[in-house]
Amino acid sequence: MSSSSAPPPPPQPTTLPISTPQPSQPPIATPAFRAFISRINDLARQGFSKRRPWAELIDRSAFSRPDSLSEATSRARNNFSYFRVNYAILLAGVLALSLLSHPFSLLVLLCLLAAWLFLYLFRPSDPPLVLFGRTFSDRETLGGLILLTFIVVFLTSVGSLIISTLMIGLAIVCAHGSFRVPEDLFLDEPEPTATGFLSFIGGAASSAAAAAAPSVTVRV
Repeated sequence: MSSSSAPPPPPQPTTLPISTPQPSQPPIATPAFRAFISRINDLARQGFSKRRPWAELIDRSAFSRPDSLSEATSRARNNFSYFRVNYAILLAGVLALSLLSHPFSLLVLLCLLAAWLFLYLFRPSDPPLVLFGRTFSDRETLGGLILLTFIVVFLTSVGSLIISTLMIGLAIVCAHGSFRVPEDLFLDEPEPTATGFLSFIGGAASSAAAAAAPSVTVRV
């Protein structure tokens, strides 16, 4: 008989590796997008605050036929300088009414804008864009968006609708500027450079780049 056998060693506790879920990268840089929207709202309020009273724009007693082409040009130049924000709002309104009367064109433009925002402007460059099982680089994404914009604007009825609507709006603005007598307007007011609606587009673009810079890496 052998001596009593030694007790078996106690079982070692087994530890399972705990996998921490990796936060998924949002498809859009939310802080940058919110900063962009906030900047757009600020620029819109600033531009609207510089508009002239609409009563001055449609004052019937201030309209008269110009005696010559040079007088019409001078009137239009002065009225453009004074009513530039009102004219920009008028053009935007004419374009909006035209797009609302053509829902398909409006939907196409909204989809194109969403593609630029979510696929390129505010999308982080890492991880790369994957569509239909294929990985697209930033350069390929940019080229595809430019090609899509060219097709939408120049090869469909959307581009002709926008161009014809803007031409109608410009004709209305030019006619008003030529027949509106600007003698009663205060044209000597000092105006800062790049204000109103014209600075809205440039300011929005620069603010979008500045807002997206901290969260989106530099694209090649």
